[in-house]
Amino acid sequence: MAPQQPLTLEEEQLLLGNPSEATTSESNYNNFLMLKPQYTLSYSRDRGTPNWVSWHVSREWMGNAARQDNFRSDPKLPEGWYRVTASSYSGSGFDRGHNTPSADRTSSEEDNSATFLMTNMIPQAPKNNQEAWANLEDYTRDLVQDGMEVYVVMGSYGEGGTGSNGSARTIDQGRVTVPSRIWKVLVVLQQGDDDLQRITFDTRVIAVDVPNTNTVRSDWGSYRTTVDAIESATGYDLLSALPAQLQQVLEGRTDTGPVK
Repeated sequence: MAPQQPLTLEEEQLLLGNPSEATTSESNYNNFLMLKPQYTLSYSRDRGTPNWVSWHVSREWMGNAARQDNFRSDPKLPEGWYRVTASSYSGSGFDRGHNTPSADRTSSEEDNSATFLMTNMIPQAPKNNQEAWANLEDYTRDLVQDGMEVYVVMGSYGEGGTGSNGSARTIDQGRVTVPSRIWKVLVVLQQGDDDLQRITFDTRVIAVDVPNTNTVRSDWGSYRTTVDAIESATGYDLLSALPAQLQQVLEGRTDTGPVK
């Protein structure tokens, strides 16, 4: 058997599949595919946020680069589209919540900087972002430090969340939608090669779905659910790159593993 060709960085970020069949056609303005070396996303022009973002967390992506904090508009959005800016969330009571976390991309300043594009942000309730979500992000990196690698897909849906200033359906004069729910799916593997082929019926899959409010518990484990439930809520086909029977088993289970 011929050796598997190395994946491009863009293929690496989308290994589990394209959940919404997003395309790079500008006419597909609410399901617009953006391929980046650091992560891949489906963007909604009308919501002003990503629908979902997909990325790979491994030791190769982690280094000593400092947090760049250079929030900015994404120049890769099609000409004529409104571009959310670094100040679009100012005074809203919501954090500029990363999808792909800054700390997942510290191998270079360029990689870290890519996580501060506003196409990687959602309006996130501060307690959600800084506690429950931060704890799950830390746990993901702890897994990598313990010899694992993790494929992650994250997204949000619905309209209306509660931040530090109370409830809101939109911010930035209606140009950015505040999601009501934020979800994430993690596929956890031992470090190795041919990752897609190594996903089995025994692979750990963690799925969470958390309300976008300032009253969420810091314990992300209490929000665990099934991939099937997230698919029902969003209409997406997650883990679509896997064989159908394997998908069915993995997507129907609720994780009961450790949370720290």
